[in-house]
Amino acid sequence: MGKTLLKNATIINEGKRFESDLLINNDRIEKIASNISDDTATVIDLNGKWLIPGMIDDQVHFREPGLTHKANIYTESRAAVAGGITSFMEMPNTKPNAVTQELLQDKYDIASKSAIANYSFFMGATNDNIEEVLKTDRKNVCGVKVFMGSSTGNMLVDNEQTLDNIFSKCDMLIATHCEDEATVRANMAKFKEQYGEDVPIKYHPIIRSAEACYLSSSMAVRLAKHHGTRLHILHISTAKELDLFDATTPLKEKKITAEACVHHLWFTDADYEEKGTFIKWNPAVKTAHDRDSIWEAVNDNRIDVLATDHAPHTIEEKHNNYFNAPSGGPLVQHAVLAILQKAKEGKITVEKAVEKMSHAVADCFNIVDRGYIREGYFADLVVVDPNKQYGVNKSNILYKCGWSPFEGVVFDHSIDTTFVNGNIVYQNGSIVEGNTGLRLTFTS
Repeated sequence: MGKTLLKNATIINEGKRFESDLLINNDRIEKIASNISDDTATVIDLNGKWLIPGMIDDQVHFREPGLTHKANIYTESRAAVAGGITSFMEMPNTKPNAVTQELLQDKYDIASKSAIANYSFFMGATNDNIEEVLKTDRKNVCGVKVFMGSSTGNMLVDNEQTLDNIFSKCDMLIATHCEDEATVRANMAKFKEQYGEDVPIKYHPIIRSAEACYLSSSMAVRLAKHHGTRLHILHISTAKELDLFDATTPLKEKKITAEACVHHLWFTDADYEEKGTFIKWNPAVKTAHDRDSIWEAVNDNRIDVLATDHAPHTIEEKHNNYFNAPSGGPLVQHAVLAILQKAKEGKITVEKAVEKMSHAVADCFNIVDRGYIREGYFADLVVVDPNKQYGVNKSNILYKCGWSPFEGVVFDHSIDTTFVNGNIVYQNGSIVEGNTGLRLTFTS
């Protein structure tokens, strides 16, 4: 590894933008200052380019084990670093579900050999595994995931008594998918009665409605407040839910936090006509009003972090009717560029975007020594070229599934270079093989 000296960078970090050099020594940032010189270092001139902390994505589905025809940790972590994501937290609804300590460890073992980005994996909660959940080490695992909405196998947990038991006993972060299952099923039955198996995709946000989201997320907030639980609600998709969250309390003091995802900030229900099932997600992409309200909440700090909910499926799986096309899509390779594009359009400042993609995620999860450009921190860094466009097409997509909802989009920025733990893992449009990420650790 040795030393790397980054010269003439425009560093965007902690709400500031300034010109500086930065010295990497092995896996850490050793010095940030003007006019650094070191004859033992490899020098890279970043004149005209931005240097930001790598995005930490707190919600991905990399499909391994058990669903590797869609994706795996090897392929998707490479797509992630190509997109400026240097750390990820992966969800437990693989096959088998990660609902025991042994099955959870299996995923860490796979990642230790194949992930080019840093990694953590959520422990999964079910209706009957509370004893396993309580064994989870909060210093080595990012959190516990509770699906309070549709999921696979035994991972749907929507009984309030069961949820009360989990919320009252778990002393670490609980991340929730919130959609009221009874409401969704009732809506689905109505549309199935009218259209049979050929329900138009445009009704997806009505079937998986704002009311379904609010009923579930408000229950989660109520339980968390009652028990003092550390709650993190994932992929907020509606304006209605935003009043559940606090804009004034500093993030490090919050017990209840929320996440917004790239697709809910980019697409609206008007896009179903063109994109069809390729933008079918749970929770659903909803109205322009919902999208604009979520942007407002990101900026005023009711929404704390930005993420992807990267959840790839094959093209063949997506080319199905409403009921048979699975929900989810690949996003990690294009999320940072999508957020920076919206910054250029005035939806958010670049400084605020960096906060929500990196700093706030580190603070929300109490990640050790990551998420900031600081001396002594791990050198998880991304070089962005603000003057070089990047068009998304089949030839440069790295997802195993081979498609993207952003195909045809030309972004006004590009990812130039990505460092993970001081190693260059992506440069000049190519993955640099031979490196693996590290397991994230957390303060108590």
